[in-house]
Amino acid sequence: MEGSLENDIQAILFDLDGTLLDTSDDLAYILNTMLEEDKRKPVPESVIRNHISIGSRGLIALGFGHDLDTDKAEDLRQQLLTRYNDHIIHPERGTKAHLFAEMETLLAAIESRHIPWGIVTNKPRNLTVPLLEQLKLDERCSVLVCPEDVSVSKPAPESLWLASEKLACDPEFCLYVGDHERDIVAGRAAGMTTVTALYGFIPPEDHPENWHADFDADSPCSILDWLDDRDWSLGTE
Repeated sequence: MEGSLENDIQAILFDLDGTLLDTSDDLAYILNTMLEEDKRKPVPESVIRNHISIGSRGLIALGFGHDLDTDKAEDLRQQLLTRYNDHIIHPERGTKAHLFAEMETLLAAIESRHIPWGIVTNKPRNLTVPLLEQLKLDERCSVLVCPEDVSVSKPAPESLWLASEKLACDPEFCLYVGDHERDIVAGRAAGMTTVTALYGFIPPEDHPENWHADFDADSPCSILDWLDDRDWSLGTE
């Protein structure tokens, strides 16, 4: 999708999991460890990767089945979150979240133009900050909005409006990049230019071409190429 870029871009916002960071290794390790302890078959990491966007409840159903009673499913979900939290605080762990390939190139290009960039995520703050600190992204990110900061998370636009307010940037001059339909719905509702991260955690059964983003990006560098082709429409460069 070629898309349009009608407004000056004065800030760029990213979803976290599946957009800015590949966090699949940590989550796959925790889920499969729990399955092994329960003497269940592991789920292939590629399958987990494509379903991370369904959230912790969805991951438990993916591994343990959809026929669990509510209390058992919730207990396992809390175990997953607790173990994940305990795991990611160790910088030297064997599995580790990392920037997607080419993302550093995109971030460097954004920063070279003195454009602030930030993160708007539905991931709780206690699970987000350690990852950013380990990658030293906390020193580069101009704003971080987590679900604790708003009354309603994405797909509602409140978190995006809060980010733009913190950046002192009108939403119409913000670009939001995400790998889930709720990201695009939230971005459009907030009045922002939207980009779908096709390289992210998108299940095979999803149809991102129907999300109506302004641009569908195969990679972070394709976002950069798209912006370069349009001279970024920057009034501040």
